[in-house]
Amino acid sequence: MGPSAKALRSPKLQALSQDHLAKDLRQALPAAKLRPAAERPSPADTLGVALLRDGLIAPDEMVRALALHARRSGRLTDILVSRDLIGPDELCVALARHWKTEVIHPMAAKPDIRLIDRIGGNFCLRNSLLPWRQTGAVTVIATAQPEEFERHRAKLTEVFGPVAMAIAPAQEIEQTILAYRGKSLARAAETRVCAAESCRNLAGRRLFVPLFLLGLILSVLAVLSPMTLVWGVVGWAVVTLALSTALKIAAGFASTLRRAPSGPAPVLARLPVVSIMVALYRESDIAPRLIRRLGRLEYPRELLDIVLVVEAEDHMTRAALAATDLPPWMRIVVVPDGQVKTKPRALNFALDHCRGSIVGVYDAEDAPEPDQITRVVHRFAERGPDVACLQGVLDFYNPTTNWLSRCFCIEYATWFRLILPGLQRLGLPIPLGGTTLFFRRAVLEELGGWDAHNVTEDADLGMRLYRHGYRTELIETVTGEEANCRALPWVKQRSRWLKGYMMTWATHMRDPVVLWRQLGAWQFAGFQVLFLCTLSQFLLLPVLWSFWITAFGFHHPIASALPHWAAFGLIALFVLTEGVNITLGLIGLRLSGHRFSRLWVPLMHFYFSLGALASYKAAWEMVYRPFYWDKTDHGHFDPP
Repeated sequence: MGPSAKALRSPKLQALSQDHLAKDLRQALPAAKLRPAAERPSPADTLGVALLRDGLIAPDEMVRALALHARRSGRLTDILVSRDLIGPDELCVALARHWKTEVIHPMAAKPDIRLIDRIGGNFCLRNSLLPWRQTGAVTVIATAQPEEFERHRAKLTEVFGPVAMAIAPAQEIEQTILAYRGKSLARAAETRVCAAESCRNLAGRRLFVPLFLLGLILSVLAVLSPMTLVWGVVGWAVVTLALSTALKIAAGFASTLRRAPSGPAPVLARLPVVSIMVALYRESDIAPRLIRRLGRLEYPRELLDIVLVVEAEDHMTRAALAATDLPPWMRIVVVPDGQVKTKPRALNFALDHCRGSIVGVYDAEDAPEPDQITRVVHRFAERGPDVACLQGVLDFYNPTTNWLSRCFCIEYATWFRLILPGLQRLGLPIPLGGTTLFFRRAVLEELGGWDAHNVTEDADLGMRLYRHGYRTELIETVTGEEANCRALPWVKQRSRWLKGYMMTWATHMRDPVVLWRQLGAWQFAGFQVLFLCTLSQFLLLPVLWSFWITAFGFHHPIASALPHWAAFGLIALFVLTEGVNITLGLIGLRLSGHRFSRLWVPLMHFYFSLGALASYKAAWEMVYRPFYWDKTDHGHFDPP
């Protein structure tokens, strides 16, 4: 490397007091530096040539870096930093020399925060720009990406008038914006989705009143005509069971249909930058392992932007990350405190920090396949702009820990390898899975990101994508996760998922007519079966199980009153449902490649009894703690 960046910095600039910064900077930025773009360094006088001329990069290293830059998107500076060919501080000084301007350090020299407000903190974060000071009629704009400054000049001039460019480290620009406007940006992350499509206004009286009326009607029926209530509840349980089973059969059959052969993989002139967000909360012990797993990804490092998102109050995780030697392509984003503390809020806040045109999401315990990002990039290139999201396959790296982990593995194998692909083939909206998700960034921003108040933000976003005319596709790449194989944590996790399903159904059903028009009749019906019937099955599982008492000679008020044909039909439905569940479980387990005994599959019948307990916890929290995020602990098992 070349001389120390610290030695190259202007000592005078570092020593300036706040009162004299504007005056001195005006003297440090002569008129030559404010000249039009056409008079700036010519294309022949590239940054690479300048770095070679200054002796900061070895010629052979620069040749390789320029060859990579010619084949890939992104910036030359990212290639140089990601390959540790030059330090960030040295690069800033070299950029300032090349663009004939100065380096400023906004954390040491306070900016005029009113300028940030004039253009918006989100815009500044997204483009690594910081309106720093006004020097007379000129506004000095600090940037970490001078090669892209001209692209923003028209907007900057519209807002500020004449502008001049200065150089600042990207990390300091980000830290400065967050230091002065972090709280307002965090509040904006909570309301990024429009009110009409968010669940944030469902709490309190809006939710309590209809639930109270429903409870009142059921209570009156229980007193005046208890058998009417019993028949109604049992009838609804049976109908929803039949509809859920029919959807499973259709999805399972559709997923096995022969697919049309895909054409040759497209040849991409340049690979895009891909940002991956990982939300961490109380994950101090898992953070180093996560970094090791993500380090196995084979995508070019200069095009990989890993954003580790942590809460401001989570000092343990922040300390663990600070003690870890992060590679240049990984960085930390700290989310300021807010009214809610949820994963979607953290993702919304971090979205503006991402620099990729494709944005992905992983969980803290994930172990993705090494070629996963490459597959995603090529699939997006193959598909049209209506395919806005790709969902990978989730599986477990500890499937044989105990009975619960085996059942969890069978459930996921069925869901991700049969049901979701079947829903896609049937043209139904797909509830997303929370991780191994990849989005076209432009669409994600168009929809307002995630609903910060929804505790299953993934399922909700899947529905909103479909309502706005976009599609989700399944992609055959696997991410290993840690199976939640302890009973109480499993119930807590599943209760959060079921509460989120309740939220999602209630949110989208606020105006059923609009939902019908946006989805269409077939998709509207699929939405009801996916959400309403699923919730009903968990909540009413004891009602269906009550028919078992007849096998032991006990009286059942409904079973005894049914005509023979109806009783036979009910038994046939129960047998069919169990047969479908076992068949799909066996097929899914075979597709997953796990080798433990298939005799575990019939025991899934008892596994879902835990889901009934979780549904009652979810229903209680839906009324009293709708936005509470029941955290799932990870890090008890590690993949090989």
